[in-house]
Amino acid sequence: MTTIDSAASSSERRPGSGGKALRTTLRYVPLLLLVFFFTFPLVFMIVSSFKGSNQQIFADLRSIRAFLPTGELTTANYERVFTDSNFVRYMLNSIFLTAVTIILALTVNSMAAYALSRLKWPGQKLILSIIIATLIIPGQATIMPLLLLVSRLPTLSFEDGVAITQGWLDTYYVLVIPFIVGAYSIFLFYQFFQEIPKDFDEAALVDGASRFQIFYRIIVPISLPVFASVAILTFISSWNSFLWPTMTIQSDELRPVMVGLLFFFQRDTQWGEVMAYTTMITIPVLIFFFIFQSAFVKSLASSGVKG
Repeated sequence: MTTIDSAASSSERRPGSGGKALRTTLRYVPLLLLVFFFTFPLVFMIVSSFKGSNQQIFADLRSIRAFLPTGELTTANYERVFTDSNFVRYMLNSIFLTAVTIILALTVNSMAAYALSRLKWPGQKLILSIIIATLIIPGQATIMPLLLLVSRLPTLSFEDGVAITQGWLDTYYVLVIPFIVGAYSIFLFYQFFQEIPKDFDEAALVDGASRFQIFYRIIVPISLPVFASVAILTFISSWNSFLWPTMTIQSDELRPVMVGLLFFFQRDTQWGEVMAYTTMITIPVLIFFFIFQSAFVKSLASSGVKG
């Protein structure tokens, strides 16, 4: 018993144990404060979406009650979002457009990066340099030329059995195709693919595999973290797109949720209804990020597979 007590007391008096606990506390306290700081807007938005009137929301802004579900709470704000706007259609449009954009962006950008990083062909470095150089061009500088271009590109549709050719404006094409290829996405894939040992390719070629088989059977499974990173970035960009759909879409049936929020806000709406709308369009972003967050962090924390 004496031996046990002396061992316990010596472990309690072990030098540096208190300092280590203090350092750990000092390390995590600022992080927790940052978490609370960045979650306050989300908490305020969700709580305010259940409050019945503008007067209640503004009165609670003067105290901590703004972040607490106090007072007269109701779900009427959510009900009015569905009755006063075409919210379901807007949401389905955004889900469809975002899903298609992510799938096509992952496919096209990863294959382009594979060709730039794993193959040898004339002009390879020049093409890569041009792609990287486009990163410095702001999107605002290209939006008007792009608008002029898509307005002249033909699409074929049928009305009463008659074929009609029109531009891409006010179609799904204009919301997806111009944003499939991204220089930054190609660059992310390129960096990750460069770190994968090329011995894998050579061994697969010796076994008779084609380049396409090497890509989807070897490269893609190894590169899931960067695929998740590009998927998250593409999702956020497509989901939050506002200026471009506002300029190119006129039909209410084709509007995504962000543009739908603009037209919903123009009505005689209460702030609680606006908070309810924004809460429902924020939830998919949070869900998508939580699903892929581990792969996203892994991709950012490492430059690839070290060979």
